[in-house]
Amino acid sequence: MIKGLFQRIGGLGGRRLDDDLLDELEEGLILSDVSVSTASGLIADLREGARRGQIATDEAARDFLKKRVIEHLGAQTAALHFNPNGVTVWLFIGVNGVGKTTSIGKMAHRLKDEGHTPLLAAGDTFRAAATEQLQEWGRRAGVPVVTGQQGADPAAVVFDALCAARARGCDIVLVDTAGRLHNKSNLMNELAKIARVIERETGRAPDETLLVIDATTGQNGLAQARAFSESAPLSGLILTKWDGTAKGGIILTVARETGVPVKLLGVGEKADEICDFDAKEWTETMFS
Repeated sequence: MIKGLFQRIGGLGGRRLDDDLLDELEEGLILSDVSVSTASGLIADLREGARRGQIATDEAARDFLKKRVIEHLGAQTAALHFNPNGVTVWLFIGVNGVGKTTSIGKMAHRLKDEGHTPLLAAGDTFRAAATEQLQEWGRRAGVPVVTGQQGADPAAVVFDALCAARARGCDIVLVDTAGRLHNKSNLMNELAKIARVIERETGRAPDETLLVIDATTGQNGLAQARAFSESAPLSGLILTKWDGTAKGGIILTVARETGVPVKLLGVGEKADEICDFDAKEWTETMFS
C-alpha cells in the first residue's frame, strides 16, 4: 500500500536522496497504484530538487512529497453542490459492480439524517437487480424510490422522479444509471438524454455528476474515469471499497490525471460508512 511506502520513507534513518533511493521510491509508487506518469512526474521533481541541493535526505523527500500530493489532490475539500433555488439533482454514473447503487443508498441515508428530503430515481432499467437493490436502500432509509418497467427509457424514469419530487416536496433527487461501457455510444446518448431532461425540468444541468470507482481495481479505475469523462462532464469522484484493501495510489492518479476532485469515500457496507474526502487529512494519514 502507498501508506507503507511513505512509512518506509520516514524510517530510513536520514538516508541521502541518491539515485538508488529515487528509483526505489518510483517503483514503490507504481506498485501502490500510482500511474507511471504520475509517479515519474513526482520523482522528476524530487530529482530536480536534489540536483539543486534543496532535497538532500529522506525527511526532506517526505515533506516534499506530502506537499506535492496535497497540491495534486486539491488543498481544499471539494464540497457537494446543492441547488439553493429548487430541487437538487445528483447523477451517479459508473460501470456495474463498483458500488454505485450502494453509494446512492448511503447518501440517501446521510442526507435524510442531515434534514434533507431525498428521492431516488432507478435509472438503471436494464438490470432488475439494480432497481430491487435501490428499493431496498430506499426502504431502509425511509426514502421514496421512483422506478420504471425493466427496459424502460431511463430518461422517462428521471422525468417521473423529478415530477414526483416536486409533488412530494422532496429537495434532492439521486439518480442511478446503467453502466454498460461495452456499448459506449448508447451509454453516451443515454446519459446525454438524461442530462437534457434534468436541464429542461430544473433549468440547469445536474448539480453533481459523480463517477463511482471501485478503489481496489487499480489502474482500471483511471481507464473508467477517462471513458466516462467523454460521456458526461464529471464534477466529482466517489471511491468505494476503501476499507484497507485498496492501494492509496489510485486516488492520487485519478484526481491528477482527470482533473476531477475526489469528493466521497465509501469505507464499508453499512449505511453510514461513506465520508467526505479531505485531501490534507488523507495525505497526513498516508504519511503517518
